[in-house]
Amino acid sequence: MTEITISAARSQLGDLVRRAAHSRETIAITDHGHVAALLVSPQVIEDLEDALAVADYQRRKAEGTLGEGGIPHEEVGRMLGLRP
Repeated sequence: MTEITISAARSQLGDLVRRAAHSRETIAITDHGHVAALLVSPQVIEDLEDALAVADYQRRKAEGTLGEGGIPHEEVGRMLGLRP
């Protein structure tokens, strides 16, 4: 993860956003030495959401609380790697 101060990020924002979007690099923007915000690719967030949905499904299945609805079609596609 790359760290950059807020003041340095101001002049490089366009480049930083492109780096995060295209290379899936996470960029931490710091304020007084502490991470204040992260620039991440939307794909990274989607991957995390998919992993969370699969983990939640597996937990509900193990607990026996899955219910009648089962798992949504979109979620099955993600689990099988058929959709992003």
